[in-house]
Amino acid sequence: MVRAGCQPLDGDVLFSKDGTVGRTVVVRGNHPFVVASSLIIIRPNQDKLTSRFLDYLCQSHGVQEQVRSFVKGAGLPRLSIASLRRIDGVFPPLPEQQRIADFLDRETGEIDAFIADQEELVAVLQERREAVVTHAVTEGLNAGAPTKNSGVAWFGDIPLQWQLRKLKSIVSTPITDGPHETPEAQSSGVPFVSAEAVSSGAVDFEKIWGFISREDHARFSRKYKPQRGDIYMVKSGATTGICAIVETDLEFNIWSPLAAIRCGASALPRFVLHSLRSHNFQDSVALHWNYGTQQNIGMKVIGNLSIPLPPLEEQAEIAAYLDRETAEIDAVIADAKEAIEVSKERRAALISAAVTGKIDVCNHVATMGV
Repeated sequence: MVRAGCQPLDGDVLFSKDGTVGRTVVVRGNHPFVVASSLIIIRPNQDKLTSRFLDYLCQSHGVQEQVRSFVKGAGLPRLSIASLRRIDGVFPPLPEQQRIADFLDRETGEIDAFIADQEELVAVLQERREAVVTHAVTEGLNAGAPTKNSGVAWFGDIPLQWQLRKLKSIVSTPITDGPHETPEAQSSGVPFVSAEAVSSGAVDFEKIWGFISREDHARFSRKYKPQRGDIYMVKSGATTGICAIVETDLEFNIWSPLAAIRCGASALPRFVLHSLRSHNFQDSVALHWNYGTQQNIGMKVIGNLSIPLPPLEEQAEIAAYLDRETAEIDAVIADAKEAIEVSKERRAALISAAVTGKIDVCNHVATMGV
């Protein structure tokens, strides 16, 4: 039985129909609570269908592919209750469902534990990375250097020879952004980069918004034209504050969610990039952003944010040190993230094979390699 707007009971399966369509969870216990309108309540007939088997069935490739075929909406994907009722599944006898669910509880539990360990490792490494960067760009590499009060609470003391400089004072051109209009998308042309493409901390051309015409590119370039060494900061949305540097001579352009920072003669781009990623600077971003429909920070506000700036020679030394140190940490993080993705794929494949009878759960020997 599929329904919406009723009180969930023990054994019901909650199915997400909006946004992250297809996610499921089994209700445990009869504790009164109200479900959001984005969830569908599936109440299996326990004489014919176990909740745990249904939960795993909903996670299988076959059901998820059907879900994707019925989903409507680009901005907010949605699945109707009527569409959910049209989805087919294979339902073995009840004893077999229970054996499959027991098997998957055990096997996916081991995989989930491995994934949790790797996710914890990633979190620890990311904290370590941020700490290494923050220490170097606020205190330098010489532990015995004399210090002075920076005058800004979140920076504290900085080396004596350093200056606290506002970003607008170290740029060669005013901080700007891309066009505040939605261009007409093209099947090919000039790559058009938005916030999603820098959300990983690098300009990822696999995640661009799309392509724009040469005419639009020429028009947008009158305001700003990207060049190697420019730094982008996401200034609106969930990834506000994330920064990336241009490391290509490829011709492209950017959209309005990105602020472009072009360093002048007093600042090295890679040192500034590391500074903008420091815990202290990110704290200052969070303190100054505004909330409307989403968090955002204005370019004038960005320009008035400060970073500690050492002499150029010391900037180069710190940037080179951090490039080496963060590259090592990033390599370990990348390995852990790859292990997580592989494990998730194996988990999904195991579930799909079990609920469709492609493996004998009674005699299966785990070979997941985790």
